[in-house]
Amino acid sequence: MRTFFLHGIGHFHPENVIDNAFLESLDIGTNHQWIVDRVGIESRRTVLPLDYIRQTRNVDLRAGEEAALYDTAQTGARAASMALERAGLKASDISMVIAGGCAPGMQIPADACRIAALLGIEVPCVDINSACSSFGAHAHLIRQMAQSPAFGGYVLSVQPENTTRVINYTDRSSCVLWGDGTTAAIYSGEHRSRITVEDTLLQSNPAGWKSVVIGNFEHFSQEGSLVQRFAIKTTLSCLDPMLATARAQIAERGRGRVRFIGHQANLTMLESVARRAQIADDEHWHNIVRYGNTGAAGAPAVLSQHWDDLQSGDEVVLVVVGSGLSWASARFCVH
Repeated sequence: MRTFFLHGIGHFHPENVIDNAFLESLDIGTNHQWIVDRVGIESRRTVLPLDYIRQTRNVDLRAGEEAALYDTAQTGARAASMALERAGLKASDISMVIAGGCAPGMQIPADACRIAALLGIEVPCVDINSACSSFGAHAHLIRQMAQSPAFGGYVLSVQPENTTRVINYTDRSSCVLWGDGTTAAIYSGEHRSRITVEDTLLQSNPAGWKSVVIGNFEHFSQEGSLVQRFAIKTTLSCLDPMLATARAQIAERGRGRVRFIGHQANLTMLESVARRAQIADDEHWHNIVRYGNTGAAGAPAVLSQHWDDLQSGDEVVLVVVGSGLSWASARFCVH
């Protein structure tokens, strides 16, 4: 298979912080210890003004859209700018834009088109939404496209997640989880970089689609315990073969470390996976404690925040799960 490269990755988190004390002040039957014990999250970011949440609990979704300080195009462009800078590229170098996540900014046009417009480029743009697994889905599909000799240039993949717009802040089971964040990655099958995408996977179980839903004009809802069991089981099944390969590659090269990044759903789930897979604490990268569940942007934001920590020989194994039910994984090698 033709070699496929990751050139840069970027992230953006809005400045408004929802900490556990703020959620406790909403008087919805939760407190800091209850939240930490169950999901391990201490704070999150939001595009919504805190006074708006305090006064309205975001019960009216249309009001939430109007109150948001950023839209998905604006956060997408910010994350893309960081990815471009790290890749040493200009927006004009991009030949295609793909965007997707849990809660697109509009029904139409595609978020990808709106992000490209802010970047000042005119290239093919399309949304591919696979909920929280969108980053992995993009990597897998772009890798497949890159096998064609006619496929060239750089592809920008963006995951704009301003999902607090659709969270009901009277529902403690969901509002303690969600935060906002956006990520962007730049790939190429033509131009080389220090990071190769060695393996990808994308799979779905459509029979479970009702388990995690954001309906039209509805708040986020999920079958929490069922989804957590699914996430643990599926992450482990994806992780085991990729982890074995990564460890074998590191042993053969005689340098590098494994870096596991899972879907940032909650700390309990991530710790359970790491424990069962015998992944050491310093091999497990996460940001769930400070940023909450940022959907499709969660795992790639962790990779972005550790971009400068990657060393030659490292193997990054990333596994994400999402609504659909869907899941995806990717293994990156640092040269």
